[in-house]
Formats: sequence, structure tokens, C-alpha cells
Amino acid sequence: MKGRRHYLKKAKSRKMGRGRSGGLMKKLVWCGRRSFSHQSSESESAREGYVRVVVGKVGSEVVFYEMDAIYLNHPLVEKLLSLTGEEYGYSYEGALRIACDIHLFRYLIQLLSTGNPGAHYMDLPDLISKFNFQLNN
Repeated sequence: MKGRRHYLKKAKSRKMGRGRSGGLMKKLVWCGRRSFSHQSSESESAREGYVRVVVGKVGSEVVFYEMDAIYLNHPLVEKLLSLTGEEYGYSYEGALRIACDIHLFRYLIQLLSTGNPGAHYMDLPDLISKFNFQLNN
């Protein structure tokens, strides 16, 4: 992964579970050194090596991201996917769904993109605690 850019594309924001109305195009966000201004639609497919995910809880704002597919194998991402499936079910169409706070998810991806080996041994309560600590300091 050395030298590879790790993007989180913030393509569209809307209320999860509320249909397709009211979609608001948002600026793309990159957790790294620079940002870029390409905007994509919900129906656009992900670049090679990336996967589209919908992040946010039902009834609150959700954001469409494009993340490196390698992160799907990370224990923290697997745990978030498992919790989402348990809470909301596994049967749906479209992008992969992750029901968690948008900012927490961005923090997780940013942490993973640094290649910090400590992130591999972190569990979900540790991630949340570290995120809250960073948020308050």
C-alpha cells in the first residue's frame, strides 16, 4: 500500500431509509494530504480496487464513500459490518452499508491509511475511546 492514495469520496448525503429524494451533492473528502473536486453520483461504480459504502445510521444523515477494498478485511471494519447486519439485516441492494457515526468511520479509515500497526490490534471500544479523546483534545 506504500505510495498508494487512500480516498474517501463523499459523494452524496441523504437520510438513510428515507428514499432517494433530497440528495445533496457534497464536496469530496480525502483523508490525507490533499483534496480533489470530482463529484460522483450514487449510481456510479467504484474505481478498481475500491468499494462503495454508505455510512450513517438509519434516520440520520448518511454519506456515500469509496474506500480501498483491502480495508474490508480489517477486524474493525468487519466488526462494524457485523453489527450493521445484526441491527438492520443483511438483505438489501446497492452499496455496502455501515451503520456508524460518519466522523468515527472517517477517523477509522484515516487511522488505517497511516499503516499504524496498533490499529490492527484495536477493538471497537478502544477505537471509540480514542476517537472521543481526539475529539475532545
